[in-house]
Amino acid sequence: MKALSVSPVFHVSDLERSIGFYKDVLGFAEDFRVGSYVGLKHGDAALHITGGGGDYRRPIGGGTVYIFCDSVDSFYETITARGARPSSAPCDTAYGMRDFVVHDPDGNQVSFGAEKP
Repeated sequence: MKALSVSPVFHVSDLERSIGFYKDVLGFAEDFRVGSYVGLKHGDAALHITGGGGDYRRPIGGGTVYIFCDSVDSFYETITARGARPSSAPCDTAYGMRDFVVHDPDGNQVSFGAEKP
């Protein structure tokens, strides 16, 4: 078996509000929608969100994903201009990345990072 990709799934309290945040603020595009399950893409990165209840209900706001990028500084400027409130500006880390963190409306953590040259 060769793994080809991964798609984290965030559980959200208000599906339309979350779709708006990911599309309008972070620049994702809606890839598909099946009921209350939505696939979002940003370049090659995929993220799924669901507002469904019932047997599939999970805690809201506890998700975390790290998205590897080619550059984070200009992206940081773009999304803050659109209303994002990252935890901090991009910074160099001891683990060889330059990254920052932003939270969606439910508190799910989305980190964006690029390898330091």
